[in-house]
Amino acid sequence: MKKKVKKTIVTGDVLAKEFKEHSVAEFFKKNRQMLGLYGKVRTLTTVVHEYVTNSLDACEEAGILPEIEIKLDELGPEYYQITIKDNGPGLTKDTVGKALGQLLAGTKFHRLMQMRGQQGIGASGCTMLSQMTTGKAIKVISGTGKGKAFACEISIDPKKNEPQIYNMRDLDRKFRGLMIQAKFKGVLYRESAMGPLEYLRRTAIANPHAKIIFRSPKGEKIIFNRTTTYIPKPPKPMKPHPAGVTVDDVITMAHHTKAQKVSSFLKNDFERIGDTAIAQIQKLVSFDLNKDPRKLTWSEAEQIVNAFKKIKFIAPSADGLRPIGEARIRKSLESIVQPEYVYTLTRPPKVYAGGYPFQVEIGIAYGGKAGITTENNQAKEDENQGVKVEIMRFANRAPLLFDAGNCAITKAVHSIDWKRYGIRDLENVPLTIFVNFISVHVPYTGAGKQAIADEDEIMEELRLALMMCARKTARYISAKRAEIEKKMKRDMFYKYIPEVAEALSKITKKDKNKLIKKLEWLVLNKLKLEKPEEKKVKRLKPKQKGE
Repeated sequence: MKKKVKKTIVTGDVLAKEFKEHSVAEFFKKNRQMLGLYGKVRTLTTVVHEYVTNSLDACEEAGILPEIEIKLDELGPEYYQITIKDNGPGLTKDTVGKALGQLLAGTKFHRLMQMRGQQGIGASGCTMLSQMTTGKAIKVISGTGKGKAFACEISIDPKKNEPQIYNMRDLDRKFRGLMIQAKFKGVLYRESAMGPLEYLRRTAIANPHAKIIFRSPKGEKIIFNRTTTYIPKPPKPMKPHPAGVTVDDVITMAHHTKAQKVSSFLKNDFERIGDTAIAQIQKLVSFDLNKDPRKLTWSEAEQIVNAFKKIKFIAPSADGLRPIGEARIRKSLESIVQPEYVYTLTRPPKVYAGGYPFQVEIGIAYGGKAGITTENNQAKEDENQGVKVEIMRFANRAPLLFDAGNCAITKAVHSIDWKRYGIRDLENVPLTIFVNFISVHVPYTGAGKQAIADEDEIMEELRLALMMCARKTARYISAKRAEIEKKMKRDMFYKYIPEVAEALSKITKKDKNKLIKKLEWLVLNKLKLEKPEEKKVKRLKPKQKGE
């Protein structure tokens, strides 16, 4: 006879005993892949990315021309030490712990302004990774240039998401900037399209005002010198534009506004809403705009959003956006990519869902060192052998090296019919496509910040900008192709001119050398196959005695 098994009844009281709260640090410790910290090469590049973007943001906010030094030392198999030093404003003793040892703490997330970082996760995530893989804290030296600098060591208490600071001490010297030294295991350095060196190369292109010095684990010193001394002006905090906000946005903002009336709330908390727009909105809604915004209902917020859609607002201000600029992109690409031809374009600001303004900058470089060199690539045209297209993606000047297939920029590039622009095979052409997406809030697809979401407004603007640049590039490519065909024809005719001249000389008894000159003149003038430099000289038919 089988023994009966007594069933355990699980009640709400039993489950309540298992209910626990977890800190955001614990969450990301278990899900570090969400921060882009997975894959040996990718992890090392992501760490470099987080530190470099923080340095660039800090320098620009302080009005300092950035000079950043990055050093990688190989300590053992898949074991590296990163030392990064900048000349920025530094951190204070009060803020250094939160900035480098507390996730979701910082100066960026709560401000609606264009910056490379957004969440306040990156640098603290690197501190946590160092702690997870080596058990060691990071070492920090910071100084403002005035008074003594200080040094300390920082780790994270993941249970509380709080920084732990050790060995805080003053240094008997002045120092301006921030220096961080951290050790990581389970990472790998490679000089590949996904490695730190390529990341820094692209950072130099999108940040021509920065000087970047890199020392590789091999001991090689690579310097990317700045090509301009222009420091981008600090971005200004911006307000949401009414063209893209949702009902939830309106409700959330209304409950936290300082305004006493809905009309004042709309004018003060949104961009491009004035008295004229308020009068139009009042006619389109069924309630009085003098009511308390904190008492706004969902249906009333829906009426406001629907009214926004019927009103034609002025385009968002560009005051809070800091594009690189067409001339600086061109100069930077010419310096690093060294193409035969380059065309750049900065589009006017647009708005995407959420009311966030954004701008798109495009650069297309052709020939020279443009494109990616590959050994096994079989191109269709001889001059393009072993070269394929290179798509450089950026968000607020920060390179995006990973998750390309999931990014709006990649999708937009591949959605274009490039054959219409003289590019027969996009995958096999010496072409570098530079795309910089700038916004006060970049819609990344994940916390790793490597791909931009394909919002409808963003995709449309990217496609439009790419097609405008492609049209200009097509003119150069078609002209070059025509010149190549001319050269082939000219070379073919020149090859047989001596033989034809010799035969004619025997038949006509004319001087062979004179016949050669006459035939060359016919090739260059009658067949229009003169060289570009020969077009500058007016060619006359030679008149020779006896002809």
